[in-house]
Amino acid sequence: MTLVEQLASFVVNASYENLSDAARQALKIRILDSIGCAIGALDGEPIRLIRAHLEDFGGAERCTLVGGGRNAPDRAAFYNSALVRYLDFNDSYLAKGETCHPSDNLGSVLAAAEYSDRSGKDLLAALAVAYQVQCRLSDVAPVRDKGFDHTTQGSYAAAAGVARALGLDPTRTAHAVAVSGTAFNALRVTRTGLLSHWKGLAYPNTAFGATHAAFLAMRGITGPLEVFEGNKGFMESIAGRFEIDWSREDLERVTRTIIKKYNAEIHSQSAIEGILELKREDPFSPADVERIEIEIFDVAHKIIGGGEEGDKTVVQNKEQADHSLQYMMAVALLDDQVLPEQYLPERIERQDVQALLQKITVRPRKDFSERFPDEMPCRLTVSLRDGRTLIKEKRDYEGFYTRPMQWETVSRKFEQLSKRYADASLRRDIREAVSRIEEIQSRDLMRLLSRVQFSTDLKAAS
Repeated sequence: MTLVEQLASFVVNASYENLSDAARQALKIRILDSIGCAIGALDGEPIRLIRAHLEDFGGAERCTLVGGGRNAPDRAAFYNSALVRYLDFNDSYLAKGETCHPSDNLGSVLAAAEYSDRSGKDLLAALAVAYQVQCRLSDVAPVRDKGFDHTTQGSYAAAAGVARALGLDPTRTAHAVAVSGTAFNALRVTRTGLLSHWKGLAYPNTAFGATHAAFLAMRGITGPLEVFEGNKGFMESIAGRFEIDWSREDLERVTRTIIKKYNAEIHSQSAIEGILELKREDPFSPADVERIEIEIFDVAHKIIGGGEEGDKTVVQNKEQADHSLQYMMAVALLDDQVLPEQYLPERIERQDVQALLQKITVRPRKDFSERFPDEMPCRLTVSLRDGRTLIKEKRDYEGFYTRPMQWETVSRKFEQLSKRYADASLRRDIREAVSRIEEIQSRDLMRLLSRVQFSTDLKAAS
């Protein structure tokens, strides 16, 4: 068999019964976390534009849109994936040469599961498949340093998850993954330089395409089955040679994914937790800061610290702000938090944060880089006008797999993000549905999510 056929066999054989108790709970926690992110994004500018786009184009009303309305499965996958992704508050997976956000696959899997009326158990199995495929391809076949985006591996993961949710046989599953993997090799420029809306929409676009590909394969459309190892395939053209034995893979990689404590790019999490701890332990005013030096692992420096992916001291919009370690550290010090409101235009433009971020320098440290991704190490040195020098060193944060975030903590995050759009009763029902998802159908969860208010006029119950 070709590699994609071996992968298809893994996908088809995956089941709820294959999941450990730890993986089942981890999936539920990440579904609730992702739903909170999605609801909290309903009023985002690109979300409103996409909603208008869907209303103009229309589509067969087969699948639910979070916040109300129905559309075709591939368009529902796009819209709901955009909601999960827009705040940049959803989970992540760290590999040595790649970082991805496996919950980006939830919108696709939900659409396929609702379309095919799958049980909650099938939903969990399909989502676990998508997590496993994306994380393991990130491990063995990173593409970031070759100029490609992590959505490239996602094209295989999303198609695999959708195929499992649709219940496709091994042949159609292989063709679904082959079509999607061939078609969606995205450029890393998405996340370099002056960032745009596309940073948050690149994976939703992949989700749209992968869902479309899987439905085409369901009808009988075929794809290049040598997509991985063939002449000018993924290995030869992009990733280089790698090995993975899908017959030996399990569904446990979700337990190594990490959840964001702060609404900030994933590699910033330990540094933000560290600066807030430092401020609490030895109080100081941001106005008294002369300079802040951040020593951190090389990946963080490259992506958000001003390394190879561009200057991070020029911050003019949300997309630039949540990928600037300097901005995120400065706004954390000033506001004692990093949440969606820290990315409003009026907050980004204020002089206090613009001035403070210029006092922050970031540089990579070799021994920290060697400890990544098993740790997220950093060392913070804050020099104050009164002569004090405060130092804090971190190796992880609450939400990292060494200090995993529990259901109760994620529930509080969900409450915080969703209270503007859902009353207390609906929020309780959504949490309960996720907690006992094995006992319900996928459509039951989507029915609840359709009741979320798109209008921001809802007065939240405390």
